[in-house]
Amino acid sequence: MPPETPVTLTLDRGLQLLRAFHADRAPLTNGELAKRTGMSRSAVSRLISTLIHLGFVRRVAGGRQFELATCVFGVGHAYLATNPITRLAEPLMQQLADRLDTSVALAVPDRLDMLYIAYRYTTRVSTLQLGVGSLLPMGLTAIGRAWLWQQPESLRCHYVEQLLAAAGPKAEELRKAIEAAFRDLRTNGVCMSIGEYQRNAYGIALPVKLGRSQAKMALSCGAVDVAPDIASIRKRIVPALKKTARELESLLGETKSPPDSARLF
Repeated sequence: MPPETPVTLTLDRGLQLLRAFHADRAPLTNGELAKRTGMSRSAVSRLISTLIHLGFVRRVAGGRQFELATCVFGVGHAYLATNPITRLAEPLMQQLADRLDTSVALAVPDRLDMLYIAYRYTTRVSTLQLGVGSLLPMGLTAIGRAWLWQQPESLRCHYVEQLLAAAGPKAEELRKAIEAAFRDLRTNGVCMSIGEYQRNAYGIALPVKLGRSQAKMALSCGAVDVAPDIASIRKRIVPALKKTARELESLLGETKSPPDSARLF
């Protein structure tokens, strides 16, 4: 692999800044961006100026915060427009969302996050403010753990090591939660997370392999419930989620699929 040049390093750091605008879609200051990326404030300031000039970031009026601008969404929409997986998957996902009154997401990895490439929901259910392009932490979500579980052991262990290293003092707690999810997946084919990423939110997920290349993704249902009845939720959702996963794999069996994984570092 050729050595990284100053140009590629700058590009990589610019992409890290864009990824720092997570699923909450909240504007961020230079200091917050520096904290999320591990860069110095001066480096963030230089890169933000370039991204503003190129139209990928804009300054929030009257403040010191920044948010994503239209050029970012242009790139994303170009991907979606040329990706048959999302176009064909969304009708089935919408049917599942309507049937269960939940949100339904299809995701692929982006470093230590999961990137939503398709997302459907119903207005009758209280859900997180998420959508296509949202990034959720791989280690704290059912959809991330479901994707992890289907990876070859060496790759799965490598990801888990990185997740635990990033968790700091909460590493042991995270390890136990991931191991419990893997046991659930081995036994029941699904895993569930409750209130780990956001209070009162739950997700149930399973791994899927879509398209001609059998790209490894994950499919989930989720909602917000202040007093969830776990047994009832699983009984209602799991059979329908598994059925939709089988239908997606059958429908998309011969479809050209995008890469199923992103660079870890």
